[in-house]
Amino acid sequence: MGEICRRFAAGAAIAVAALLSAGPAEAAGASWVAPPSEQDVAAAVKAAETARAISFAKSNFRQAGHADPGRITVGHKAIPVYTLNPDFVTAKPGAPAGVLRAIAVTATAATGAKATLRAAPDHSAPSGWSVGNVLSGNDEETLSARLRPGSVLLNEPQINGWYDLGRDGVVLLQASLPQSPVGQFTPIAEYQQQVRSRYANKLPGSDYQHSGGIGFKQAVLQQRDSGPPGSLTAGLIVFGSAVALGGGFLVWRWTKRRITPK
Repeated sequence: MGEICRRFAAGAAIAVAALLSAGPAEAAGASWVAPPSEQDVAAAVKAAETARAISFAKSNFRQAGHADPGRITVGHKAIPVYTLNPDFVTAKPGAPAGVLRAIAVTATAATGAKATLRAAPDHSAPSGWSVGNVLSGNDEETLSARLRPGSVLLNEPQINGWYDLGRDGVVLLQASLPQSPVGQFTPIAEYQQQVRSRYANKLPGSDYQHSGGIGFKQAVLQQRDSGPPGSLTAGLIVFGSAVALGGGFLVWRWTKRRITPK
């Protein structure tokens, strides 16, 4: 199994001051996210408990400490992780802000080290779900503990940003390149305006992407009854070096989180 260090390279995105008309609670009639079923959540946890998934976790722990992690305990808490929806970015009517990316489950080594097992639909697996990769740390579990009642965890991969997403808006929890103050509430209509100004002209096939800018590419999970399983988010595609933000340049910022692929 190869060892890959997942590096997030965040260049600045060109800010476009384009304000859209939308109601105070919803942007372009945005609907709520589609939650996974109880059956899917249980299947994801079961997938995280398989010998195959635990072997991935062991490899991840060895990357970090180069030592046998000992007995690995898999948690029973499953955290649905959503990613920014391109249809929401382009203000497609009824598009929710996030689409399901994975279900995260925390594994703990005997040393106390943490890793996150990410499960996705897999029709070839006995439970219908399998762990596709393992990331060091338990960011998803830690951040989910800070969510407001009824909120879900939303990732904006282009800035490595994590949000509390509620029906009324978002609260930034952390980001490598924050576009708003951490802890600040942003109404959903305003958040849609913000991400449209950041990414609407950077979607796949755009002139910006073809000319060597930062592309916006997403692949999301398919629900069980809607066809073959999808892949995890493709995330940030980086071309070139830095790009302008408000007339200036920002230095590339790097963060690392070790990932063990299947």
